[in-house]
Amino acid sequence: MFKTNTYFDNHVVSIAFNNKEGKATIGVMAPGDYTFGTNCVEIMTVISGEMLVRLKESEDFVHYVAFDSFEVPANSSFQVSVKEDTSYKCIYL
Repeated sequence: MFKTNTYFDNHVVSIAFNNKEGKATIGVMAPGDYTFGTNCVEIMTVISGEMLVRLKESEDFVHYVAFDSFEVPANSSFQVSVKEDTSYKCIYL
């Protein structure tokens, strides 16, 4: 069954599901700046739009566009800045 999650006053919405890749979410972020924490390794892929991402251990933001992916370590955090509605997929390892 699917589970809907909302964050940051409904500016980030995701749908959780399981498939052969394991636990995953598909979501959308409205324009804004967000900080997310992780419990496990997360692999994020931008589906549409674009985002600037800064991992906890990095000083710089990296620009990601559609079909780009990045990995976030377990027990960490990352900052995201989006200027337009942006969709993503996240796989949890």
